[in-house]
This record gives sequence, structure tokens and C-alpha cells, in this order.
Amino acid sequence: MAEAVSAQTPSLSEQYHLENEVKQVKESPEESSEEETPDEITLETAPADFRFPTTNQTRHCFTRYIEYHRCVAAKGDDAPECDKFAKFYRSLCPSEWVDRWNEQRENGTFPGPL
Repeated sequence: MAEAVSAQTPSLSEQYHLENEVKQVKESPEESSEEETPDEITLETAPADFRFPTTNQTRHCFTRYIEYHRCVAAKGDDAPECDKFAKFYRSLCPSEWVDRWNEQRENGTFPGPL
């Protein structure tokens, strides 16, 4: 079953190479320069954190989620200082976990120290 999934979904390195091929095709001199390119999205992950030296990033994800919500509680929803924490936890944490934690926070059953 894993083979079927890998056949349908390209690996990260394959995706990178495919994106570069698409960029090279778009940048060919044969096309007119009048076309506008869509805004590029830069993919970044959270920087390395000395508190989490192993490859298992579960605690790193959870800590960044808590740091973001502590920042929002202290500085408000519109605080630009909190944006980096949001970017960090969104890049580290699976969306299913974040959805569950948000639901737990709304219900008052979140296990973390907020």
C-alpha cells in the first residue's frame, strides 16, 4: 500500500525538481515578458532549536504552539511579534494536531500550560 501512495505522491526532492523544471520553462526567452508571474510563496521551517536536538520534533511542535498562544494572550491578536511563532508551529505541527488542540482550548480541556 505504501508503494501505491509513493507512486501517486512525489517525494519532496521530486517536487523540488518538478518546480524547478516548471520555473525554467516559464523563464524561457521564447515567451513574452509581458506575462505577470504569480506571487511566489517561500517555504520555510522553524529554525533549529537547541532544546530539541533529536529528530523527533513532537515536543518542538508543542512548545512552539504554546509559545504562540502565550504571546497572543500577552500582546493581543494583532501583535506582529507573535507571527513568527505562528509560522513556526504551522510548519512543524500536523494540521490534525493543531485542529484538535484548538478544539481543546475552546472546550477548556487543553493539557498544556497556557
